[in-house]
Amino acid sequence: MTLLSVKELAVDGPTAEMVAPISLALAAGQSVTLIGETGSGKSLFAQALLGTLPAGLRARGTLAVLGRQVPVDAPQALAGLWGRAISVLPQEPWRALDPLMRAGGQVEEVHRLVAQSDTPRRATQADLEALELTAAADRYPFELSGGMAQRLAIAAARAGGARIVVADEPSKGLDLARRDEVARRLRIVTETGGALVTITHDLELAEMLGGEVIVLREGKVVERGPAAQVLHRPQDSYTAALVAAEPRHWPAPPPPTPGAPVLSGTGLAVARGGRLLFSGVDITLHAGEVVGLCGPSGVGKSSLGDALLGLIAPVAGQITRGAGLAPIRFQKLWQDPPAAFAPHQTLGRGLRDLMALHGVDETRLAPLMARLHLDPALLERLPDAVSGGELQRLAIARALLLDPVLLFADEPSSRLDPLTQRAVIGLLTELARTRGIAVLLVSHNPDLIARTTDRQLHLAPDVEAVDPARAAG
Repeated sequence: MTLLSVKELAVDGPTAEMVAPISLALAAGQSVTLIGETGSGKSLFAQALLGTLPAGLRARGTLAVLGRQVPVDAPQALAGLWGRAISVLPQEPWRALDPLMRAGGQVEEVHRLVAQSDTPRRATQADLEALELTAAADRYPFELSGGMAQRLAIAAARAGGARIVVADEPSKGLDLARRDEVARRLRIVTETGGALVTITHDLELAEMLGGEVIVLREGKVVERGPAAQVLHRPQDSYTAALVAAEPRHWPAPPPPTPGAPVLSGTGLAVARGGRLLFSGVDITLHAGEVVGLCGPSGVGKSSLGDALLGLIAPVAGQITRGAGLAPIRFQKLWQDPPAAFAPHQTLGRGLRDLMALHGVDETRLAPLMARLHLDPALLERLPDAVSGGELQRLAIARALLLDPVLLFADEPSSRLDPLTQRAVIGLLTELARTRGIAVLLVSHNPDLIARTTDRQLHLAPDVEAVDPARAAG
């Protein structure tokens, strides 16, 4: 039986076609993965499937779900299929989670109301155990790390038992072990007779999922075929460039010439939700160097950065920032940029307000946007009307407008395709060298850390972690 049939599905904007017609058919046990540059139309195609396109965009074509024809230009008809026929893993877990409901309750509610399970609590416990979230059952979403929130969103989306799963960047923010676990759980969809549609920048995840791979560029299909063929023997030059841009192919960074310390911390311990995350951390960051911050999901990497920036107070230890440096010059690139932008304000208005507040020359914005490959037209949109990668690059532009001496880059490339990731990370490292900015970079990609950073700090749960530079000094 064909579970999902799409014929000539396209997306039109106010003045032009944004996604050219795409056709696909998925029977029980089949999967398709969409890859391509940030802004290439992958998420728009998924939103057209689900009836969740932003205002001003319109889908056209034909769609059949479980053999039933569904009008793609009638979102209310598609909404009736959510949870029961189609489950959705959105790119931003915060958009899938109720901020006022504890983690376990969110999964249990789906088992009880959607799947109508006779044992919803037992099913929830099994789901949380499988994703190593048992200890988080009584926490609210704001008490979870980005990786934990992503896993919780996966558990809630799968609890309804829908046969078709649409996953938008399901491995974002996860370390390799948990990324592999997510891949295993997604493969269960097809192994148990379901159909899977995945959008990802993670080419290794695409290979693990198998099935068909479709490569999009500027809203058009440039190549499609079996995963092994497309990812190992690409026929299109763009696909070949995309594969070659993975971090493992990057050259090693040149030796650093760090300047004076801009921040140091001694004996730091941080707790969240009454739980001690880590203790005994020493760290010193110098102008012009890039330091990698590593560790498993939920270990406290984001919390350490927040403590260094003064956003939260450590429960022990001391932090010293460079003399005469204003707090505004210690900046953060958020793991989930939607949380850092006002949802009802255009991006341009937000950036202009920032520049006016801090006396920044407005002529500095255009060159920054060009350098980050950002279309000026994006400034007229709301945050939810741009791709995750575009929003992350706008967050980078906003931080750079304030002439930071320290950038805490919390998974700054987790939403970016390999080509854009290489450009953005290259820009951050170049800025560190040329402007004397200290960059503390968080990533779950060991190849990216190895090819980008001058040294690394490894965090472990509630055990002493020592910065090698400080230990050597």
